[in-house]
Amino acid sequence: MNTPKPTPGRLFLVPTPLDFGCTEQAPITDVLSNPTLATAAGIQHWVCENAKSTRAFLKRVAETHPLIAPLAEQTITELPRHVHKKGDHQSGFDGKPLLAAALQGQDVGLVSEAGMPAVADPGSSVVRAAHDLGLTVVPLVGPVSLLLALAASGLNGQNFAFVGYLPQDAAERATRLKQLESLALKSGQTQLWIETPYRNAAMLGGLLQSLNANTRLAIASGLTLPTAHIRSHTVAQWKKGLQGPDGHTPAVYAIGP
Repeated sequence: MNTPKPTPGRLFLVPTPLDFGCTEQAPITDVLSNPTLATAAGIQHWVCENAKSTRAFLKRVAETHPLIAPLAEQTITELPRHVHKKGDHQSGFDGKPLLAAALQGQDVGLVSEAGMPAVADPGSSVVRAAHDLGLTVVPLVGPVSLLLALAASGLNGQNFAFVGYLPQDAAERATRLKQLESLALKSGQTQLWIETPYRNAAMLGGLLQSLNANTRLAIASGLTLPTAHIRSHTVAQWKKGLQGPDGHTPAVYAIGP
């Protein structure tokens, strides 16, 4: 007698708070809904950017919702490092093996260190693999830093592009900034990117040196925290001494006319 195949599990895209790496953390219930927390608590198999931060996230979830299994019994699998460095769509990574538990009927959670997985973070290769395997993909409600920053910027929210990280080299960064500014001014398309905390000062300095005085620059950091810092002004106004983000908090940058 043939054994029936188990009903496949689902791939849940589980958002996390945006305070990863910040000195202050908001109560998790302030940024994630009860259904999202309850779903996360009911998952035992995880694909993640970083196992340590995933365990820290699950500890926070457990403060409000009992986990389906103790942390020691959770299956947590990290995406390969080359997927982080080259990106999901340039590394040629096949995410199907990471979804074996879903094929056996178990739900799987995809999580990144902050915000929505697969948006400005690795994970899209796993989502694509889930679709190719015929699995149901369920995005859960939670904060997305790019959209929060865009909404608060006063820039064009009808036409925008996220361009990832900019070059670290000062000369290459200046060239890239001028390219993005030209595109934004010609098309009206808002250009967004992110930066790590320790390069915030260099980024702001490069922006003020490279951009036209009338270009609008918006910077958002600490989103969803009481200490959130969101400002949107022309470059000329920024040059008058407006304070930019500190060196401890990731930031989202946006420019446009």
